[in-house]
Amino acid sequence: MSNVVGEFRVNQQITRMPVNPMDRCTIVSIYPEAIHEVKPTIYPTVFDIPAASNDNDFKLLVIGPSSWWKEMEDGQPFLEIPCSSLQVAESVIKDYSNGILGCDMNESMPGLFFIPGEWTEINIYKYTDANGRTFTDLLSNAVRKQKNLFMELVRIADILWARTNGNPLAISNNARIAAQKLGLQKTWIQDFKSVELSNCPACGSMVNPLYPVCSNCKNVINVAKAEELGLVFAK
Repeated sequence: MSNVVGEFRVNQQITRMPVNPMDRCTIVSIYPEAIHEVKPTIYPTVFDIPAASNDNDFKLLVIGPSSWWKEMEDGQPFLEIPCSSLQVAESVIKDYSNGILGCDMNESMPGLFFIPGEWTEINIYKYTDANGRTFTDLLSNAVRKQKNLFMELVRIADILWARTNGNPLAISNNARIAAQKLGLQKTWIQDFKSVELSNCPACGSMVNPLYPVCSNCKNVINVAKAEELGLVFAK
């Protein structure tokens, strides 16, 4: 192994001990976005899972154990600290999920879970855990939790859309995906690139020209749009 661990260079050669070939774990994803997790402090470092096309589709990533190295006294070799495949899988899922707005890591989270062992799309249906739950049961549970997350993302997006007077930059890509997967028709679901923001002539803040009133200073920035909507302003 080279003298590079993730992005951290050391002056001493690092040698990895033989890996247990039986230490395998399979991450299952029904999330409609590709997952790219990088953990620079351990080796292997990069974990990629393709996007799932729908709730009936799932993608698998089989991983083994990883290691990190502890620096010892001068002249002493680095001490390898192994991490089991189960620890790595749990870390990949937690770190990715915690970065998504609306995720509570319990009943509202991306459709991600892991099971011990190395599995394929064919034999994974034979899996049953210690509590008697089959792979189909675990998959259905993941679908339910992911739907809860999507509903929460849409709820948050509705609030942000209203509070920002229709600023498309307030809507995350995850929220747009959630609305699409739930089959909801939302004004904010369109790509924000199709809406060009402009400066309010009164205060200079960025505003959506599709809305007649600046959300910051309340100046009427589009009289024609206001008349079209039948808005009446106090004098």
